[in-house]
Amino acid sequence: MNFKELAKQYKDELFEKVLPFWLEKSQDKEFGGYFTCLDRKGAVYDTDKFIWLQGREVWMFSMLYNKVEKRQEWLNCAIQGGEFLKKYGHDGNLNWYFSLTREGEPLIEPYNIFSYTFATMAFGQLNLATGKQEYADIAKKTFDIVLSKVGNPKGKWNKAHPGTRNLKGFALPMILCNLALEIEHLLDKDFMTKVMDDCIHEVMDVFYRPELGGIIVENVTADGQLSDTFDGRLLNPGHAIEAMWFIMDLGVRLNRKDLIEKAVKITLTTIEYGWDKEHGGIFYFMDRLGYPRHELEWDQKLWWVHLESLISLLKGYYLTDNEDCLKWFGKLHEYTWKHFADKEYPEWFGYLNRQGEVLLPLKGGKWKGCFHVPRALYQCWQTLALIQQKKEEQVTI
Repeated sequence: MNFKELAKQYKDELFEKVLPFWLEKSQDKEFGGYFTCLDRKGAVYDTDKFIWLQGREVWMFSMLYNKVEKRQEWLNCAIQGGEFLKKYGHDGNLNWYFSLTREGEPLIEPYNIFSYTFATMAFGQLNLATGKQEYADIAKKTFDIVLSKVGNPKGKWNKAHPGTRNLKGFALPMILCNLALEIEHLLDKDFMTKVMDDCIHEVMDVFYRPELGGIIVENVTADGQLSDTFDGRLLNPGHAIEAMWFIMDLGVRLNRKDLIEKAVKITLTTIEYGWDKEHGGIFYFMDRLGYPRHELEWDQKLWWVHLESLISLLKGYYLTDNEDCLKWFGKLHEYTWKHFADKEYPEWFGYLNRQGEVLLPLKGGKWKGCFHVPRALYQCWQTLALIQQKKEEQVTI
């Protein structure tokens, strides 16, 4: 495997196709913020603005400005989105709406905790890029609200009847693993240590189930037990694999080789479990007992699932030299570039049917924006470059 050529492939795709697409097509020059409902060629087909995706795009261009190159167009893009979010994205008390009209009028109430987490990410990176204390304050205060909601993320918008079947989900502790590192520069050291310890415990001790063959479940009871229900049997292989590169990053940060090794093991177990042996690709949803799922999209192949898996496999190989990671990366790389990368127009398809055919030709929508594709291209490029460097150093020794 030629790591140098692969690194160039991911880097070129990022800088020559994907980033220009979002810079040119998504910015709302009249009202601020970003359009995310973009068709195959990048034309806007709906002007509603979703807080998840507004925050993610602010984060993306701030992060690239901070870590890659001080390009003014990236910073300008991030700042205008951040200012739109600051002005319209919340109710005045940093309770972040789910969606807005193009002009910034609230459409859907702040029922979704991930509006808060992506706002935290956005303003944390924007603070690093600009040095503005105002952005740091928004990130810190929003993060405090996130932590206060861990026990009941949806608050008064929770549809579940209280006391009957209290389940907790994997998504929030998973994202906190990444979020903690994103805003570490804003947190007290002891507080940061506690947040990291709590996240790692939830992901690796509560949702990870060795008694099920080493897979991660999406929901457990409030006291950490398995639940034989639709929600309790749900598996989301992409979530589990994505979480493992967050855990690997925490393992590096904490100098914990045991954590990294365990994360690599879970990655390999999950991709083997979630791989569609008949058509290739990774299933979206599965049932841990093999029962039919009620989600009609259960067998679709989604962009983010495959891209996040590429990151985890590359990081796993770089950190542990586990050849199984490299074998799976090769297989997944081939599938992903063949089916998701658009050969005619920039950016990638998001939704395929089980057979790997394009279901929706959109490049952005309510859930897909400027995030998973560019973040994965960046992460894979960076990790492939590190692997190449490591190989060269081994040759010289």
